[in-house]
Amino acid sequence: MQFSENWLRDWVNPQASTEELADALSMAGLEVDGVSPAAPAFSGVVVGEVLDCQPHPDADKLSVCQVNIGAAEPVQIVCGAKNVAADMKVPVATVGAVLPGDFKIKKARLRGQESRGMICSAAELGLAESSDGIMPLPADAPVGEDFRDYLQLDDQLIDVDLTPDRGDCLSIAGIARDVGVIYGVEVKDWKIEDVPAAIDDRQGVSLEAPAACPRYLCRVVKGVDARAETPLWMVERLRRSGIRSISPVVDITNYVMIELGQPMHGFDLDKLSGNIRVRLSEGGEKLTLLDGSEVEVQEGSLLIADEEKPLALAGIMGGEASGVTGETRDILLESAFFTPTAIIGKARAYGLHTDSSHRFERGVDWQLQRKALERATDLLLHICGGQAGPVVEAVAENELPDQAEIHLRRHQVPRILGVDIDDATISDILERLGMAVTPVDDGWKVLPPSWRFDIAIEADLVEEIGRIHGYANIPENLSSAPVSVQAVPEAALHLDRIKDLLVDRDYREVVTYSFISPELAALVTPDAEIIRLANPISADMSIMRASLWPGLLSTLQYNLARQQDRVRLFESGQIFLADGEDIRQPEMLAGLIYGPRLPEKWNNENGKVDFYDLKGDLEAVLGLVDELSDFGISPVEDHALHPGQSAAVLHHGREIGRLGMLHPALQAKLDIPGNVFLFQVQLEGLEEGRIPAFVPVSRFPAIRRDLALLVDRDLSWARVEAVARKAAPEIVRDIRIFDVYTGENIDSGLKSLALSLILQDYSHTLTDEETDGAVDVVLEALHTELSAKLRD
Repeated sequence: MQFSENWLRDWVNPQASTEELADALSMAGLEVDGVSPAAPAFSGVVVGEVLDCQPHPDADKLSVCQVNIGAAEPVQIVCGAKNVAADMKVPVATVGAVLPGDFKIKKARLRGQESRGMICSAAELGLAESSDGIMPLPADAPVGEDFRDYLQLDDQLIDVDLTPDRGDCLSIAGIARDVGVIYGVEVKDWKIEDVPAAIDDRQGVSLEAPAACPRYLCRVVKGVDARAETPLWMVERLRRSGIRSISPVVDITNYVMIELGQPMHGFDLDKLSGNIRVRLSEGGEKLTLLDGSEVEVQEGSLLIADEEKPLALAGIMGGEASGVTGETRDILLESAFFTPTAIIGKARAYGLHTDSSHRFERGVDWQLQRKALERATDLLLHICGGQAGPVVEAVAENELPDQAEIHLRRHQVPRILGVDIDDATISDILERLGMAVTPVDDGWKVLPPSWRFDIAIEADLVEEIGRIHGYANIPENLSSAPVSVQAVPEAALHLDRIKDLLVDRDYREVVTYSFISPELAALVTPDAEIIRLANPISADMSIMRASLWPGLLSTLQYNLARQQDRVRLFESGQIFLADGEDIRQPEMLAGLIYGPRLPEKWNNENGKVDFYDLKGDLEAVLGLVDELSDFGISPVEDHALHPGQSAAVLHHGREIGRLGMLHPALQAKLDIPGNVFLFQVQLEGLEEGRIPAFVPVSRFPAIRRDLALLVDRDLSWARVEAVARKAAPEIVRDIRIFDVYTGENIDSGLKSLALSLILQDYSHTLTDEETDGAVDVVLEALHTELSAKLRD
């Protein structure tokens, strides 16, 4: 929330500089994002009065003006603005003035006419982004007064980044309350008097959804001038709050919202049919909003309607058809309390975020509506004229928020904060925060004020005491606590060890959103049941991910768009899988490689990564868990992977993940120019790694026997290796493949595998008989189970 320091100091004026005030707010939990001037630097600008305005004799678009700037004689100024006219009060940059951008005003002759100064627009003074003409000032503006002093432009804008629980500070009154407590100074009590009814016109109200709207107030005001000018002081305060002036009725409701924190709305009374109905939508209703967009109202959304049609999305935005225009003469002012649960997420569901919804979602003081309505009525009558009717209030007392006392125990304050605070200070802090405090034997009974939705339990009260007492006033100390060292199993494999390994292999860890676009979900995980968010951040982030691959692919696209052609990424995190009425959230590890195998260098080969690069990286990870012989890969079909380069990762025969090359069709749709290789494995079951074990080096020589086998062309090496290892006697220390051959002298349905057996014993040198016997056992098993035979 952005606000004017001068406006705040009208409410509470501590003896503190702007910087000290900003620091105090931040330390009290109202973090100040920034402080900026209300207007850029300029000098030499005064309030002037146009005494006479005549067309320039030699230029159709210029006027020659005689302007009173409070000097002994009027000055002549040539002006090109269309709206300049005699008797106007205007800002005048005198000769020698310096405007924003270091623009200096000098005497000049424009098409033969002398000009001694410049009549300024708001944009030229840095008070608006653009202007249609010069800036008109009120008729009572004092001629000759310095323009900065007149508008109090030596002001600072303070931007506060409030947490969602502090909706009570989304107003000048709310900020002032906290400043008054922080500095121990009085907050000015602005008495808002009830406006007496001058007419007896009333608008009927029916609360048909009392749980969502337990209080609704309105008032008829007739005979207003909707074309009246919003006072400059109000326009300026709104501008400094980040809100542009629109029309007097809208400006007044926005002003009251910033001042008191109560969002309001004004309806054109002549466009209403019958009573106001506060009801839930039945679905299928359409409404054109004030911004010109048409929405189909979702079932269950809270509406303000009349007897025939919806008028506004309650707490979000009004409708165009019932809005106030320049022709409006009779107005219905609305001031209501909508419960936060009725508004939360509703604006986002329509792609909206308004000042009104921002406040109602966080909670608005449920006792503020009448005060705000009286304040708005008073401003409306003074600015636009008219006659006000009586206030009509519809209330469901049993649905209003329940004010429950909280028991604050004395000993809990030092236990939680770590500092002793005397009873008198605690009572003073709570009372100045607007709470009703009753002492009891072991502490206090505390009743929070109606504007503090965030205070519900004892710890909330302790937090309030701590932030007002000042976190800087809590002494530092080394707390004593029992320390126990938890024994970590020797075989435990921490995720950080896996991450370190991947980083060592030149991967970069990424963290992506758990929610993805429906389009990407349909491309990568078309078989997964869609889990859709009820209140997504945006349409592109509305689906819970069923795989880590979408996030990795999006990150790859981001890097490729920035000319990064060698990408190696990994991510660990949860995926979300529908399981009947439940949602499973398994922890997964996924990786992606793309581009050159090695960084560009004069002595590096320029080869691209392939399936076996990815497989090698994954095997390095799995090797931390178990013997690689306990893992395997098996061909599998996956919509996201290339049909000829996709495999399931198996552990003791159970599938734990998949790896392969991205499907060419998917690659084309994602506009990725080269081959992408991905893996994804479950982390469940991989928490326990191998325990290092000492194996002595044999003193006896090893023997190598090479075999060339003919096997079925589709048979995988993993299957051959598994059969051979299972059958091999203990003296067979290793089995390796060193060649695969298909082609001449080999039948089309077969392939030749060249493998070596490494044989060795720890007690003696192996004899030929022992070696041949071991080889024969392996060959027999391969022939029996796989129909393998020695190649001639």
